[in-house]
Amino acid sequence: MKNKSLNLTMLMDLYEMTMANGIFTSDMRDTVTYFDMFFRRVPDKGGYAIMAGVEQLIEYMNDLHFDDEDIEYLKSLNLFCDEFIDYLKDFKFDCDVWAVPEGTVIFPHEPIVTVRGNAMQALMLETMLLVTINHQSLIATKANRIVRAAQGKPVMEFGARRAHGSGASYYGARAAIIGGAVGTSCVLTAKDFGVKASGTMAHSWVQLFKDEYTAFKTYAEKYPDSCLLLVDTYNVLKSGIPNAIKVFDEVLKPLGKRPVGIRIDSGDITYLSKKARKMLDDAGYSDCKICVSNSLDEHLIRDMIAQGAKVDSYGVGERLITASSEAVFGGVYKLAALEKNGEVIPKIKISENTAKITLPGIKIPWRLYDKDTGKAIADVITLNYEKIDSTEPYEIFDPVHTWKRKVVTNFVAKKLQVKIFEKGRQVYESPSVSEIAAYCKEQVDSMWDEVKRFENPHAYYVDLSEDLWNLRNDLLRKLNKN
Repeated sequence: MKNKSLNLTMLMDLYEMTMANGIFTSDMRDTVTYFDMFFRRVPDKGGYAIMAGVEQLIEYMNDLHFDDEDIEYLKSLNLFCDEFIDYLKDFKFDCDVWAVPEGTVIFPHEPIVTVRGNAMQALMLETMLLVTINHQSLIATKANRIVRAAQGKPVMEFGARRAHGSGASYYGARAAIIGGAVGTSCVLTAKDFGVKASGTMAHSWVQLFKDEYTAFKTYAEKYPDSCLLLVDTYNVLKSGIPNAIKVFDEVLKPLGKRPVGIRIDSGDITYLSKKARKMLDDAGYSDCKICVSNSLDEHLIRDMIAQGAKVDSYGVGERLITASSEAVFGGVYKLAALEKNGEVIPKIKISENTAKITLPGIKIPWRLYDKDTGKAIADVITLNYEKIDSTEPYEIFDPVHTWKRKVVTNFVAKKLQVKIFEKGRQVYESPSVSEIAAYCKEQVDSMWDEVKRFENPHAYYVDLSEDLWNLRNDLLRKLNKN
């Protein structure tokens, strides 16, 4: 969270420090490295993911330093030489960093963060970089699925109490807003990021009073301009709705006020919403909104809409804030190249699992957009010296089934990454969360509907340039001979 007293520099795996110490005492000390963060698979078998967490990554990198307590602890491990300890005492971050802006639609295998710097510093970033981007991208992606399932009806993030710790609650709510939620129950997130705080009462409020009517009446008297009543503590249709209508008539109507709505948090919500809608309409409250909650996700919301539920907004908690259907984003951080004496030496990791073979070299991810429709055509990953000239036809091809080729014309090519640090100095200002959310909506709208399907989405093309494809295959052939 935005806690200036909490130093997260040591939030790292031990091997980051043991490797850094080893590099410090070797002839690799001044070697420049390039590391890429990328992910291998979209959660929930979806068609795309949403980038999030860059602002917090920037905050972390701006505050990299080792406190006296950190130094004493590291010395106590008896793993590091005195010279390396002295280096940490005077640590100064001086890497270059590029990242895909928050709210951008992203796809597997393309670099979403790239770090250039000496190997010691680049290695030290791994854990916090992955923790930050993986978590928020996971929640933003899940939130976007839920928001799309709601088909334009507002979705509020209600998961603060069910998150995996305070940080997950705080930043998860931020990511949910980026993904399209219109508000959050987390007051701290709402305050710090300038977004809407949502929520009214719990069942305990109703239980505190002698009866449901008194609980509703008291609430309406306290909050006549924002009266939304939770009607399922006892019985939605037999007491909840009738008592709510009675309070609307007796408290709000004489004040010239209208109720905001009711909330249903249990039972057969589709059935209850239909009955509630009729009762409210018959009582003259057709403008009274029906909000529902209770372990919702994109699949339940989609089914409710298909079954004709009379719901105006959704409060989604545990299955959003924990991304319960698939709780791991799976981003990884891999070495892509070395730079020695001005020469770039590409590096590749190979595996029996072909999905784990990395892309070598210094790379740039691009997105090609159709000029007429504004829709995304494909992404292309090139080597850093390559340019995509949108004034000329450009051939893209499937990197696995290479005979599948297409010449693209009438397009615009945009680089996906922006530079966020230059030699350790921040050179990028993060937009507000509301601005990121608006940008995310534009990004999602640029995708074809086939990519946005929940089941069997179209596989969006992430192609390699001819030079990158040749580099990767040349390295694979050389390594296979050894």
